[in-house]
Amino acid sequence: MKVQKEHSQASMSMGQIDSAGEPNGDVRYPPMGFGKQKPKMLLMGARSSGKSSISNVVFRKMAPHDTLFLEATTAINKQVMPFMDFQIWDLPGQIDYLSGSFSVSSIFSNVGGIIWVIDAQDNYMEPIGRFTDTVVQLTDLYPEIKYSVFIHKTDSLTEDYREDTIRDVMQKISDELFDNGLENPPVNYYPTSIYDHTIFEAFSKVIQGLVPQLPTYETLLDTVAATCRFQKVYIFDVMSKVYIASDTKPSDLSTYELCSDFINAIMDISDIYGWRRNQPSDSSARDKDIAAQTAEAIVCGAKGYTVYLRELNVFLAFIGVSNEANFEKEKAMVDYNVQMFQDTLLRVLDRG
Repeated sequence: MKVQKEHSQASMSMGQIDSAGEPNGDVRYPPMGFGKQKPKMLLMGARSSGKSSISNVVFRKMAPHDTLFLEATTAINKQVMPFMDFQIWDLPGQIDYLSGSFSVSSIFSNVGGIIWVIDAQDNYMEPIGRFTDTVVQLTDLYPEIKYSVFIHKTDSLTEDYREDTIRDVMQKISDELFDNGLENPPVNYYPTSIYDHTIFEAFSKVIQGLVPQLPTYETLLDTVAATCRFQKVYIFDVMSKVYIASDTKPSDLSTYELCSDFINAIMDISDIYGWRRNQPSDSSARDKDIAAQTAEAIVCGAKGYTVYLRELNVFLAFIGVSNEANFEKEKAMVDYNVQMFQDTLLRVLDRG
């Protein structure tokens, strides 16, 4: 495997944040086109279903095995996704938020999506009942909410039992919603585990459903994929490894895993060789020039593919996967097309 780095000092500044979760330096970045209304996403489900583990693994980079020591959630935990300017609320599972003891509007107003986590290794009849009750009660009040069911902890199930469990959960939820008069509710299902990449893939799909300008991003990505002959292209949040958009060609988990592992390698190097963008006024012209460059990295021969990464802003990166034998010879053309894509994308983001 051969690794090539371009602008190595500048590239290692990607995604550096401080302990409060804010980017280091005076960095400006546009939100992902929500306009004035910034939606929030709710992470709900029964107690011990894995909500807090999911939140910590995806957004705080906690090692999956360390989640075994997490205490039960007793208050609403809020995670901020700066690049999209919205929050994810992890709600304690032992509370019924529709019982009348809470203000429904304070919890569910301006909610773009609800993720309901179901423990596939436990008795899931009661969680299914609570989920369908929630959907039925909220449909008239907040019809714009999109629902996702994470059929969680499926990694330790045998393949046959795993598929049977997924089908059973989907069928029971569909039947209960149909019995309550909801024939085509906006519910999507994802088998997930924090011990593999399925949880990141699922979160990516959920978040994409909340991006109003997703068709525009997909059109831009389709164009750059065709002109550069990439097999697959993504816009990634480098901190969470969630991808905001991809081209419309079919995707498989192995391609995502390849890109995710590449991001991990880049971020690990960044922790050691990071270059701060906020150069002081007395810095040399050379230092300022290096800090102003766009981050870029390439790995060749990764499982037979070439992976190309280009920084878009402090949080987002473009990643393309190519199986072209002459990719390096055509790199100048790729750089030009990706630069045009970056300029266009940032103009779209600035317009919101």
